[in-house]
Amino acid sequence: MKQQKLCIGLLQHPCGPDLEANTLTMERGIRSAAARGAHIVSTPELFRSQYFCQVEDHKYFSFAETIPGPGTERLSALARELKVVLIASLFERRAPGLYHNTAVIIDADGTLLGKYRKMHIPDDPLYYEKFYFTPGDLGFLAWQTQYAPIGVCVCWDQWYPEAARLTALRGAQILFYPTAIGWHPAEKAQQGNRQHSSWETIQRGHAIANGCYVAVANRVGHEAPEGGEGIEFWGQSFICDPSGEILKKGSPSEEEVLVTEIDLQLVEDQRTHWPFLRDRRIDAYGEINRRLIDT
Repeated sequence: MKQQKLCIGLLQHPCGPDLEANTLTMERGIRSAAARGAHIVSTPELFRSQYFCQVEDHKYFSFAETIPGPGTERLSALARELKVVLIASLFERRAPGLYHNTAVIIDADGTLLGKYRKMHIPDDPLYYEKFYFTPGDLGFLAWQTQYAPIGVCVCWDQWYPEAARLTALRGAQILFYPTAIGWHPAEKAQQGNRQHSSWETIQRGHAIANGCYVAVANRVGHEAPEGGEGIEFWGQSFICDPSGEILKKGSPSEEEVLVTEIDLQLVEDQRTHWPFLRDRRIDAYGEINRRLIDT
């Protein structure tokens, strides 16, 4: 049953070349969050490995796993033991030649409630995800967990207001975004502050526009698994309330477990005082499904 006040936990940590070591870091973080009262905990994006999408190399398909499978069974056992809801970002092997960037949602009794397959797949320098991931085909979803109705999108999805809106319209009162984003080291001095500000601002905007909480778990540390400049992940995981106010924020460089209390009554209050959902002109938005309105 949904409760009004609860605690959210976010894991922010570096990822090394050892998949099992990364998994143990995740487990320690979840235990720490649960010990501090967290009811729902999210990992960063693809927490089991370094961010391998910096290169296109077939060897990294070996990192993928079936869902459900041994990885989700391990997560389910942990959720059941600690009585926490888990959002965990995994590399899903759906079938030979068909892979997804997938988040699993596990309820506090260990039940696998479902999964979200990343819908927007980037293809930018050092973010060559289209080589690995098929775009999601499950749509934008929400789940009624034991503690709260939540929605989950993944990293690049966080830039799209349509994704946040549709997830909120499904009933989500907390939007989680497992994330792996950072700076190209050569760009940081000139563009770093602007890039980070854009990332944070748009997600706070999703909270305001939809009257919901937003919780973003990002990784930290410098990773260059195949050499080169690599990526400096900027951390700064955060939780903001339905007015966009940041309640908790991580550092740009340190491993942390962020835990903060939220009150779902604020969702009701925000949506009635700032009734954006009420005043939507759904009769006038039909052209939103066009790539460009050029006629």
